[in-house]
Amino acid sequence: MRQRWRRRRGRRGRLPKPVNIGVPPLVNVFMPDPIGDQEPVKIEPAELECLRLVDLEGLSQEEAGDRMGVSRGTVWRLLQSARKKVAQALTEGRPLRVSVE
Repeated sequence: MRQRWRRRRGRRGRLPKPVNIGVPPLVNVFMPDPIGDQEPVKIEPAELECLRLVDLEGLSQEEAGDRMGVSRGTVWRLLQSARKKVAQALTEGRPLRVSVE
């Protein structure tokens, strides 16, 4: 299992805990038929892992948090962000890119 450090948002506060990512993503980009020159929607690997565990494997948020090594609240935040980004990419026809930064 690979750990991935996240960046903190803002200047103050404690550094975030690393997130355990069980399966690295097999693809880095999902590209629909081009409708123009649109910016891709960037999704973090931690968000993708959370989406996979909860929505694909059917784990509860608490179980996903245990597997990822973070709290249930962090899983909820990652899941909400991932679902919003996926919905935005699908409805606007924009590419979905897994950011490795």
